[in-house]
Amino acid sequence: MSIPVISIAQMREWEEASWAAGKSEADVIRKVGEVLAREALHLTKANDTILILAGKGHNGDDARCAREYLHDRQVQLFDVRHAETDSPKIEALLRSRPALVIDGLFGIGLNRPLNEPWIKLIERINAAKLPILAVDVPSGLNADSGEPQGAAIEASVTLTVGAPKIGLVDTHAARYVGQLIVARDIGLVDCSHESHLNWTVPEDFRDFPPRRPVAGHKGTFGHLAILAGSLGYHGAAVLATRGAQRAQPGLITLFPQENVYVPVASQLQSTMVHPWSPKVELPGKFSAAVVGPGLAAPDVSEEFKESARRLWREASVPVIADASALNWLPTGSFPKNSLRVITPHPGEAARLLNIPTADVQNDRPSALREISRQLGNAWVVLKGHQTLVGRSDDPIFINPSGNPFLGQGGSGDTLSGYLAGLLAQPALQENPALTIRYAVWQHGAAADLLTRTRPNWTVEDLIETLGAIR
Repeated sequence: MSIPVISIAQMREWEEASWAAGKSEADVIRKVGEVLAREALHLTKANDTILILAGKGHNGDDARCAREYLHDRQVQLFDVRHAETDSPKIEALLRSRPALVIDGLFGIGLNRPLNEPWIKLIERINAAKLPILAVDVPSGLNADSGEPQGAAIEASVTLTVGAPKIGLVDTHAARYVGQLIVARDIGLVDCSHESHLNWTVPEDFRDFPPRRPVAGHKGTFGHLAILAGSLGYHGAAVLATRGAQRAQPGLITLFPQENVYVPVASQLQSTMVHPWSPKVELPGKFSAAVVGPGLAAPDVSEEFKESARRLWREASVPVIADASALNWLPTGSFPKNSLRVITPHPGEAARLLNIPTADVQNDRPSALREISRQLGNAWVVLKGHQTLVGRSDDPIFINPSGNPFLGQGGSGDTLSGYLAGLLAQPALQENPALTIRYAVWQHGAAADLLTRTRPNWTVEDLIETLGAIR
């Protein structure tokens, strides 16, 4: 059910196929207007003022059509024809501080740089610092390249039509796109295009995770080993473990460094905690292992690091590596049909590739594929805005959930623990791609729910919410 990320040309082909099949442009515009209004209502409250700036093209038609569905709102519709002559009137409307501006000035059909009056108008709209909901694409942004054509609206939310356009998921487009939402069901025929990039939707996880067997017991749901926690970083071990608990594997055993055993063990009840020693047999009885959170202390021994490398090279069970463990991973292959996952942020990905972080961000899909190739086709969760999940030759999935408040210490530790807790369960190892994507989506969706309800939430709150989104 995921959605392919497509080009402008592919979107045009899709529309033409829809008209040829008897679909009506007017019906599609009406449906887009309805979905747009629904999002505008979600972003405002009763009696708020919404300013609609509607241009000459179909984006303007979509924006105008939304008006009839904006019940209980004060709607100001302005048909924008000439930037120079309309600019003073628009500035006056912006000074009234509407609760939301709907941007319907230009769509994906804009194929040339804007002239000076339009650039100045867009700059004035941005300067007002008002929440903006863009229709399909922020006006002025090239939907293929993700680059502004002289200037582009800086939207809070972009409601794109049918499918994401390739330029909208470019890293550099984020400041203009804001939160990207896809209006999928708008009356077009089924999309025939395929893409190496795909947009995850919540419906991908319908009936997932699967129902647990009624006769299941602790042994049915796996036993996770967590190698985490060192002096000065013991909290990461606790957070990773609590994240793993939210995935509900049958058993969890945590192996911290010996000098942080007491503070770690004192914070955990249902988890078994044993200080790591060279005598620990891995994978042994465990069905999965995660290594890395909170292991940044300089006294982590080479013996421990070598045991982590051996686990990665030899274990037949899933192994998840995060944080400091990413620096120890051996390149090359691991046992056939075994599962390996890493969860780097862009800086860690850059270190793995020995390139600047900016180069990773300039082409995140290529960075993901190269890391996966170097690590024997391991799964890679490349964190950040619109986290990517994929491998060297498989389709890559873009995660739509999450927000900037995930940018706090311990968020990544929680994710690696939660993901490992899922992959420790034999039933969830059968479709690792879906399980990994679910963990990433659930982590972001929990953050989104918290941001809507508790704007000052912490990672501890995230753990409480993790796994509860349906």
